[in-house]
Amino acid sequence: MRLPTKPVLFTLALAAAAAAFAQNTQGPAPSAAQQPPPATIFKGVTNVWTPVTVQDSSGEFVLSLAQRDFHIYDNGVEQTIQGFDVAGVPLSAALVFETSSKMAVYLPEIQKTGILFTQNVLGTSGEAAVLGYNDTVDQLQGFTQDHDQIEKVIGHMQSSTAGTHLYDALSQAVGMLRNQPPSRRRVIIVISDGNDGGSEQPLGQVLREAQVANITIYTIGLSPTAAQLRGQPKSGAPPSATPPGIDAQPHIPGTAPGADQGSYQSGNVDILSLARLAVKEATKPIRQHTLEIAAVASGGMYQGAVKDRSIETDIDQIGAELNGQYILTYQPSAADVFGYHTIVVKIDVPDLRIRTRPGYFLQKPGS
Repeated sequence: MRLPTKPVLFTLALAAAAAAFAQNTQGPAPSAAQQPPPATIFKGVTNVWTPVTVQDSSGEFVLSLAQRDFHIYDNGVEQTIQGFDVAGVPLSAALVFETSSKMAVYLPEIQKTGILFTQNVLGTSGEAAVLGYNDTVDQLQGFTQDHDQIEKVIGHMQSSTAGTHLYDALSQAVGMLRNQPPSRRRVIIVISDGNDGGSEQPLGQVLREAQVANITIYTIGLSPTAAQLRGQPKSGAPPSATPPGIDAQPHIPGTAPGADQGSYQSGNVDILSLARLAVKEATKPIRQHTLEIAAVASGGMYQGAVKDRSIETDIDQIGAELNGQYILTYQPSAADVFGYHTIVVKIDVPDLRIRTRPGYFLQKPGS
């Protein structure tokens, strides 16, 4: 069974509500036929997209499962799976690059990644937009399927000021993806050191919006300390390879930190709990593990480009996952229950590891 050609997403419900509000406050009032019924916007008509990655004990992607093998639980209640596909949904990707001055030493490697994004991530039907951020957020390229243009923009990327408005960049990427056709998979891929300074948007609110818009976030963490060592080698004992908030522990390729242990861990830190807390307490400041939290909260994957790993290797791994991912959709049976909804996916086949989004926050209109 293929996904519906025009699935109705939480994004559409929010967009319809926003449009109705704008029309009531600006310009002539629309006709009754144009106004959506406010009492039913959030009831029984919304679909949740749930990307699911399945791997065996050796880390290989498992692509032979059928819809009957999966079970989805929303707030503990099993749901009816209404859409099922295996990597066949066209992709819209917002590529977000940190362009602060401290990333200058990584630029030669980053500038060569354009062809990896176009060939290994987007595929023939994919489209991408390119954002760069420092103390401002710059849209370097709007959404396009012109792969040559995407590669050109990435190939000419330059570093700038020392600012790091990461959360504002994520917020802008979410806004751009929200306007893409709802029939496309929506992902953000971030290459950054994970630090934020001066953003107006809090991370928790950005992740709320990403969850409701069915956006998955993949993050590649670069260490500014390692960058300094690469740019200016020094004698003596090297400092720590990563700054606070960036996990240097090697992870099994294709998994979020600690996914193989049944929870998401970064050292002694429970990233899954932090991700849920960030979304529930949307305005609470988040200062550490931001790239991991963003990936786990949306069902994506964090990778640290440290030691013998490279940015190219991490991009290849993201592409492999996106091309080996199950996409399940369902209409939640409690779509009028506002607050945080947990998502749990189980499969009937034993000895396989799965990863998906842990939940989403459904905010009551007007709150």
